[in-house]
Amino acid sequence: MFRKLLLAATASFAITMPAWADTTLKLTEVITSPERTETLKQIVKTFEDANPGVKVEITSLPWGQAFEKFATMVSAGDTPDVVEMPDRWQSLYANNGMLENLEPYLAKWEHTKELNDRALQMGRYVNNTAYALPYGFYLRALFYNKKLFAQAGIDGPPKTVDEFVEDAKKISAIPGKYGYCLRGGPGGLNGWMMFGADMAGDGTFFKQDGTSTMADPGWVKGVQVLTDLYKNGYAPKDSVNWGFNEIVTGFYSGTCAMLDQDPDALIAVADKMGKDDYDVAPMPKGPAGKTFPTLGYGSWSMFANSENKDLAWKLIATLDGPEGNIIWNKRTGALPVYKSAEKDPFYADPKFKGWFAELGDSNVVPLVMPTYLEEFAYFADSIAVKTTQQALLGQLTPEQLASQWADYLTKAQQKFLAKK
Repeated sequence: MFRKLLLAATASFAITMPAWADTTLKLTEVITSPERTETLKQIVKTFEDANPGVKVEITSLPWGQAFEKFATMVSAGDTPDVVEMPDRWQSLYANNGMLENLEPYLAKWEHTKELNDRALQMGRYVNNTAYALPYGFYLRALFYNKKLFAQAGIDGPPKTVDEFVEDAKKISAIPGKYGYCLRGGPGGLNGWMMFGADMAGDGTFFKQDGTSTMADPGWVKGVQVLTDLYKNGYAPKDSVNWGFNEIVTGFYSGTCAMLDQDPDALIAVADKMGKDDYDVAPMPKGPAGKTFPTLGYGSWSMFANSENKDLAWKLIATLDGPEGNIIWNKRTGALPVYKSAEKDPFYADPKFKGWFAELGDSNVVPLVMPTYLEEFAYFADSIAVKTTQQALLGQLTPEQLASQWADYLTKAQQKFLAKK
């Protein structure tokens, strides 16, 4: 069934396809898990079957080291034809002339009109030009363990940040249990940004002159919320080093009762927990009555130096066409980029109601990181990890962390504004 669905998406290519004898396309995957890679291989196989003589060489990089490893590959001239492009990398590679402009392909593609507005907006995030074709969105919501909540005498998920902290305290009083699965290692920036914006009541990253808001009192309070949670023992001690796999495992194992995550975590959680043991709710709101869950996205991009651009586009079109995309998103858990996919029975699962409730609440403002800054990828994947770990361990105060972030981001934003 899987193969039949995808062959329908690629069969039209085979009819008029020239002979690409012994052609190899390079595809790099950077948000990797065994299940994702296996799904990717199956979709790629349908592309190869529809294009005789073409082979796709897949390189899978572990997400925790992907930024450094991919940058090393590019520096060495080992660039792929197609790459899985995280939102935070898009500006770095597009602004350095490394990504192909996909607008000519989108103008002719039969499925462009079926994409939702957000997909096209994010694909064109750099210079209003489509250097990427998003495959799905990642919006944060709050997973909570209903059994642990009941054991702690809590009758529902927290609606405010104050309630979130109080619930974490109550649950952490249970021997061997913790309130919050803190992501202190790689990829943890989202949590700090969300709580900073929540406490500030505003998701604006910069003032008109390019000065960062990170050092403003509200953002500092958000940093304080997370450092206090850790110091007070409401998150596991080793969570200072936790990445995605560790926080998800910490949640479904019952070690900690709350987890802020995207829909991709739902796959593992649903596999390991009974459907009545957990639920997903909107993120708690700050003092201003608003919450700012981060909205990220993953995409497919083509490298500008590809020697087989038309063929590389056909690979992207197979990966991100309606059939390939819905199969991919059911494995990755991303929210759909196609208007029609939102009606798919997969997304009708009650567990998705937390995310769709967020999208329908005017006081929930999705927070899009300033990934248009060339310097943001290094900030997110290096500076933020080091400094937040220092703050959790008491080596930096919240004010010192916020000041360092503000200095770095101000320089990046003012550099960006000077080029406009």
